[in-house]
Amino acid sequence: MRCSCAPQTPMKLLYQLGSLLLLLLSVNYTLCGADSAWILEKSSLTYHVSHPLHQTEGVSHDAKGKGLCHEGQCKFLIAVPVKSFDSGDSNRDLHMVQVVRGAQFPLVTVRLTVPDNPPSGPTIKTDLQVELAGQTAHYTVALQVTLQGNEAHVTGTMPATMSDFKIDPPSLLGIACKNEMTVKVDTTWQR
Repeated sequence: MRCSCAPQTPMKLLYQLGSLLLLLLSVNYTLCGADSAWILEKSSLTYHVSHPLHQTEGVSHDAKGKGLCHEGQCKFLIAVPVKSFDSGDSNRDLHMVQVVRGAQFPLVTVRLTVPDNPPSGPTIKTDLQVELAGQTAHYTVALQVTLQGNEAHVTGTMPATMSDFKIDPPSLLGIACKNEMTVKVDTTWQR
């Protein structure tokens, strides 16, 4: 009897890893008796890097995420494949994956906690824990939140730097990119 099993592609492995992550969060949700859950329905994550000769942005719409609320706190976990960022230049995107050690660390993950009932006003200040290139960095950011029924639209900007993740800024013509690497977040969540 012959086995017709094909080797797993990296994207299938990432999908399976993301599914496992959501399953583990669901088990945690069930065991802890969480009051409610949020699922990331739509996302646009955009990084921006600057070089004296040009500006570059890469966008991903492939983030997966879930938030679990219990006892007045909501804990969120978001994961996005490094390979999913598109700058419009496949060579640049491949180099970006190499620079951030994407083969070894294929996901960017973000963890945060916010109050279940945020204070009045459209802005929530929160601490983020971001893992990229095998390194973890912490940021305090202001997120703009618009609630409408069981849907939340969340936007914000994370002022990251390459040195936060021990990434050597790539260079062009012997001139390195600036250290700053801001990330704009635009997400829609469903309760």
